[in-house]
Amino acid sequence: MKKPIVVCLCGSTRFGNAFREANLRETLAGKIVLSIGCDFKSDDVLFGTGEFQKYSNSQLKELKNKLDELHLRKIDLADEVLILNVDGYIGESTCGEVNYAINQGKVVRYLEVEDER
Repeated sequence: MKKPIVVCLCGSTRFGNAFREANLRETLAGKIVLSIGCDFKSDDVLFGTGEFQKYSNSQLKELKNKLDELHLRKIDLADEVLILNVDGYIGESTCGEVNYAINQGKVVRYLEVEDER
């Protein structure tokens, strides 16, 4: 078996189903998948409830920055990046990840190609 392609999924955390579906689809295609740490809640919901309520806004911002940096390291490990642009949506963070991936020479693919919309 030749070395599998490593793909990193990028997109808004609000698209949890898209992350799960893409993870399965890419895995079944024989790829190693790197994804976000939590795909069942948006950042606003996740960091605004439960355990995270005890953190100050500055602490939450620092935590999000650490998670964003960790995701860039996942892009570094990947051979290609799959952008989960559900309904054409690409947010500010994802746009930054696209630019980073391109600057690192990664192959960038999109879930939805513009002609399909």
